Amino acid sequence: MFVGLVVVHEMGHFLVARRNGVKVLEFGIGFPPKLWGRMTRGGYIFSINLLPLGGFVRLKGEHDGDMDQGDYGVATTFVKVKIMAAGVFMNLLTAFVLLTIIAWLGMPQLIANQFKISNDNKIIANKVLITYVETNSPAFDTGIKVNDQLYSIGKINGEQIPLSGSNNLQKITSSLAGQKVNVVYKRSSQTFNKTTTLRTKNVVRASQKTNNPKGYFGVVDQPFVLERSTWSAPVVALGLIKQFTVLTFKGLGTLVVGLFHGDTKKATAQVAGPIGIYFILKNGSELGYQFILLIIAVISLTLAIMNILPIPALDGGRLFITLASRLFRIRISPKTEDIIHGTGFLVLMVLIILISIVDVKRFF
Repeated sequence: MFVGLVVVHEMGHFLVARRNGVKVLEFGIGFPPKLWGRMTRGGYIFSINLLPLGGFVRLKGEHDGDMDQGDYGVATTFVKVKIMAAGVFMNLLTAFVLLTIIAWLGMPQLIANQFKISNDNKIIANKVLITYVETNSPAFDTGIKVNDQLYSIGKINGEQIPLSGSNNLQKITSSLAGQKVNVVYKRSSQTFNKTTTLRTKNVVRASQKTNNPKGYFGVVDQPFVLERSTWSAPVVALGLIKQFTVLTFKGLGTLVVGLFHGDTKKATAQVAGPIGIYFILKNGSELGYQFILLIIAVISLTLAIMNILPIPALDGGRLFITLASRLFRIRISPKTEDIIHGTGFLVLMVLIILISIVDVKRFF
């Protein structure tokens, strides 16, 4: 998935470079060492590489000082801006298309006050999902597990209370405190009907005064709502792009502040690497294809945002150096360019390793 999103990004660079007279030497999937390569009729090498960290487009004369025909360096500043921005545009376009499709199919609600058009909005799923089960709790005794859907809870041979995202599970279980109840939950296509006895009010109240507070049932629940749009789907997609972009920059701000103050826990809470993304998709796979598509769309949007920032080795960093050299009329040597972008790439690789270590501690 990630390689696919990067290939879409690099395709933007590839197409715009060729349309503007800049020669493409290689279009690579993954990073070297090279596993396979072939010269195409278009005069560039198409290669498959060992490290599945994305992909790349290698242009002729990538340094600003390269001045031969077909070199990137000889292109005008406007053409360079278009080539660098094309990857960002492709990721934005991918996010927009995916979000539009998801809005038509059923948009999962990830955040509070998620953007929607109220008069073109239909709830097609409203579930209560279990995100945590306390060991040796009444819920534990029923066999319920994380990601199961809690369907209903109620008195034995009495009224069953169907649950949805709008229900307050704590209020319901509080009203049934100490009683033997019937619990119905679903796991994939299976439905389970179990009985258990909820904790009493005295037990729950006493636990609130300790470092291990308990609930009547012993779970943490999360509403899962799907809302479908029709004519407003593209508008919803644009609204979500704006909303998620603002949240991404807020998260980056929190990360920077956390690192500046030495609060690594606060900083690392804002990020996830390949391992973290794997577990998000793995744990969310049972929520349905809409959730998976939404995560892919968010990652595509994040790639666009990160690549527009002036970070060395990324598109924004290359563009920043090009524009700065033009603005201040400073000629940067090829060696200096290589040092700047090489150092930036090394820092990014180190960050990926550090984030992966954090992910291992978080998920294992």
